[in-house]
This record gives sequence, C-alpha cells and structure tokens, in this order.
Amino acid sequence: MEFSSVSGGCNSVIKYVGDIIEQCSTALRVLGGCNGACPVFKSDQYCCNSSNCGPTNYSRFFKDRCLNAYSYPKDDPTSTYTCQGGTY
Repeated sequence: MEFSSVSGGCNSVIKYVGDIIEQCSTALRVLGGCNGACPVFKSDQYCCNSSNCGPTNYSRFFKDRCLNAYSYPKDDPTSTYTCQGGTY
C-alpha cells in the first residue's frame, strides 16, 4: 500500500509492504482486513478526541509495521504531513 502526492510541492510517501491482515489482532479483524481501534472500541483512549491521549498497543502495532504512518495525530507527531494548498 502506498500513499503519495501528485503535487510537485509535496514529496512525502507513506508506504507499507507486507501482510498486515495475517498479523492483525483478533479484536481488530474484520472481513478481509484489519480495522483501527477507534472504530472498534469507540473510546477516547483509541480515538484521541481529547488532549489526554497517546500511543496505544494497537496504534503501535500499525506503527511498527508502517513506520511513516500514524493512527491519529497524537500517536506519533513525527508522522504527520502537510502539503501546500491546491494539492490532492
């Protein structure tokens, strides 16, 4: 899986190569994939709707496998990216 910009002003690429579905915890498994903890547990601990949250074991699972991605902004502040206006 790869996410990249089509804009010349933004050159960050988020990439993961591997089988995350096979490694996904039972709690996060969905048909054909691996869900995030927020939609599964619907709590502030996993959705990070306040300023009192940080990485969890579930977000670390994804982070350990895809180093330059994040589950939510406070999961890892080094993995948030922005592009100039007009990009898509």
